[in-house]
Amino acid sequence: MEEGQLSKTDIRENVAEIINQTPPEELALKYHKIQAQLFEFANFLESRIVLLFIDKPGEVKSRDIVAQAYHYNKIIVLPAFDPETCGMRLLKVDDPKRDLKKGPRGILEPDPGKCNEVPIECIDIAVIPGIAFDEKGGRIGSGEGYYDRLIPKLAITTRKVALSLEAQLVPLVPMESHDRYVDIIISEDRVIYKI
Repeated sequence: MEEGQLSKTDIRENVAEIINQTPPEELALKYHKIQAQLFEFANFLESRIVLLFIDKPGEVKSRDIVAQAYHYNKIIVLPAFDPETCGMRLLKVDDPKRDLKKGPRGILEPDPGKCNEVPIECIDIAVIPGIAFDEKGGRIGSGEGYYDRLIPKLAITTRKVALSLEAQLVPLVPMESHDRYVDIIISEDRVIYKI
């Protein structure tokens, strides 16, 4: 890390503070704009099988996105996490109300007893969560590394798209050798293609 550059922990804390100070009504409007941008995005519209996520604190709220994506005739895939192996299974979710349960990380995820696994090479677009991003596609997640391990396994043709509030965009994310970039970032104001 270069002198004067913020650490990932500092960036996470700064972004969380900004989001926590934003009025809930304003955040809801911004999340709605991000959802609209995603649903108008050509790669999303052209895709058949979409990997989405259920948000954790600090990430763009995604539950409405998951619910609304079915109206676009998409096959929706969500991750099920395995803390013992630090891996994830990609499972097709037909009905979020029926097919999701609270997972070991405390967030909703697909019930493996109700959902079928989808081969990773079948994913057309992967919507990747994060806490902070830069315009080069640098990403800071929650620090568990699940998505840093997933991204290199995705097909080269799979678009890796992050959803971000403008407040989550920082000048530079300190990237380490194990960190992975996203291709595209969708915020409430714009679509950013990796430089």
